[in-house]
Parts: sequence; C-alpha cells; structure tokens
Amino acid sequence: MIHVDRYEQAWIRITILILIAFIGAVIVAGVASGIQVPSAYQRVDPKALSEPGSPWAEPGLRELAPGKYEAYILSQIWSFVPNEMRVPVGSEVTFYVTSRDVQHGFKIVDTNINMMVLPGQVAKLKTTFARPGTYNIICHEYCGTLHHTMYAQIIVE
Repeated sequence: MIHVDRYEQAWIRITILILIAFIGAVIVAGVASGIQVPSAYQRVDPKALSEPGSPWAEPGLRELAPGKYEAYILSQIWSFVPNEMRVPVGSEVTFYVTSRDVQHGFKIVDTNINMMVLPGQVAKLKTTFARPGTYNIICHEYCGTLHHTMYAQIIVE
C-alpha cells in the first residue's frame, strides 16, 4: 500500500471537487444557454450545388410553419448568398450552410451561431431571434484577399 501524506490527500480531493464543479458548470451553461456544437450535418458535392433539386440552387429562407424557418446559405469567395434575409421577431431559424470553393467562417453577431463552413460539408445550427434588429453575418476564416468584405445581414422585424 502506498502512503500519501494527508496534506497531499486534501489537495487531491480539492482538485477533484473543483474539476467536478467545472464540469457541472459547463453542462449547466450549455443547457441553459442552448449551446450547440457545430458538426458536419451531411456531405454534398460542391460541384453539384447549382443543379436542379439542390437546395443551394436557389439559396434563401423557407417558411416551414408560422415562426419556423430554414435558411439555405451558400458561402463562396467573398460573399454569402443570399446576402440579406428578413424574418419576423420570435422566429426560429435553422441554418444549413455550405461552401462552393474554400473554407469560410459563419458567425451571426449577438447569437449562438458560429461555425466553420467547408466545401463538401453542410453545417447546421439553429437559433431564435427574440429581439428585432439587424444581425450581421461575418466570415471569420480567412478566405482570400477580399475576405474583409464578406458579410450578410438578417433583418428581424
């Protein structure tokens, strides 16, 4: 049997309690804040995005039911398509985002939406727009010389 000094045992116990508290805080914060982990929702061929039948052939906002929407957004060199969408206040919007060409970022300022967009993958997250206003969408992954001009807007009315 290994002998561990009682002060060292106390510090080990304190460390374990702190770790349990941190893990609990992360779980509670994730559930209370509606934090979602972005992941690859599905695969898609970047060369086939414009083909008929593809939701990215005509990207935009689609109403599923009153207050529930889907937004199909295409990221491509230095622009988001569409670059402006309007939704009523209180709407829940599920975003499906993919890239035609290179890696992009997709962040909607003042929401929980922040994801990386890769060619060949569809990223999916949802949020509820509880307050009216203009929400800017920015690209936060360097995508070329005009990266700083890549943005769009969601106008909540």
